[in-house]
Amino acid sequence: MEITLLIIEALKFIFPAYCANAIPVITGGGCPMDCGKKFFDGKSIFGKNKTFRGFFSGLVVGTAVGFVESVFFGYPIFFGLLLSLGALFGDLTGAFVKRRLGLAPGDLLPVIDQVDFIVGAILFSLPISLQTLSWELIIAVLIITIPMHLLTNFAAYKLGLKNNPW
Repeated sequence: MEITLLIIEALKFIFPAYCANAIPVITGGGCPMDCGKKFFDGKSIFGKNKTFRGFFSGLVVGTAVGFVESVFFGYPIFFGLLLSLGALFGDLTGAFVKRRLGLAPGDLLPVIDQVDFIVGAILFSLPISLQTLSWELIIAVLIITIPMHLLTNFAAYKLGLKNNPW
């Protein structure tokens, strides 16, 4: 597949997950998803930055974007829902790992911070995209996500939406 077409297809495929992952930066806040509880190791489960409001706003927006894509590009109707759920649970998994490593919410964990939500989105989308999902598309998504994630986080930091540029 031509590289330009591959990048376009990768962006179309993963866009609902990007939206689901980004919206909580704008709409988050409120009650943390772990309700302030600690894991058996005495550390928080996810941390104060993972909130119900952020999770559900990400789910709604990502699902809506996926619905629009299903209309225009012929993706299955639940495509956006699965990608969004996967992105959000992937991000929660990354937060859980960071807490186990003793990192505070907002601390940098290279690579994990950039791909946790993508891995989750891809895994959750497999039931409906297994026939159409190629290895080159997955690799393209991973490659374009790392710099895109760093750039959008830096922009959010400059706009005052995030405390850290990563």
